[in-house]
Amino acid sequence: MLRLYDNHLSGNGYKPRLLLAHLGQGYQRIELDILRNETRTPEFLALNPNGRIPVLALEDGTCIAESNAILHYLAEGSRFLPSGRLDRALTLQWMFFEQYSHEPNIAVARHWIQHVEMTEAQRAQLPVKQEGGNAALAVMERHLGEADWFGGEAMTVADIALYAYTHVAEEGGFDLGLYPAVGAWLGRVARQPAHVPMNPAPEGVVDPAGPPG
Repeated sequence: MLRLYDNHLSGNGYKPRLLLAHLGQGYQRIELDILRNETRTPEFLALNPNGRIPVLALEDGTCIAESNAILHYLAEGSRFLPSGRLDRALTLQWMFFEQYSHEPNIAVARHWIQHVEMTEAQRAQLPVKQEGGNAALAVMERHLGEADWFGGEAMTVADIALYAYTHVAEEGGFDLGLYPAVGAWLGRVARQPAHVPMNPAPEGVVDPAGPPG
């Protein structure tokens, strides 16, 4: 069975959880406390030397790190990863945007505000992070003024990647009311069959045929 090393506070960890739910794929979820450095132990560093979650361990023991790489692996052959050359490239374009322009601003601002006691340096950088996050949301707003989804005519892994931290962006001080097209898209994602919320995260073994064990 697949094993997902995860943390319930992490939007990056939520991405594979959400896709696995849509795929109806069973897996074992292993919670790690990132605030207590449980991803810095020798045991975890043997799985991912970068010391970050999520990590997906395959049945043969191979480990895949980086949330969007995990999404790409899991979605292969499914409706969430387009087969057409252009749509696949556009899907990857938005996933790179999420990791380069979106997540470093929105996720970091949320983490600082919600989960740590900010240092003076972080307090000084927070407006910069929020400015960058609003710029990313504005890019998404313009796109969603002309399209329902990112990367194709239907929901893809690009939508899952962007949804994870966008739907909790207000926890980072972002006003989603300023972005009505983004808000409508968030609703479309949440109304998809098999959608699961970020919290509460499942415990133990997740069986799509029944409740978490």
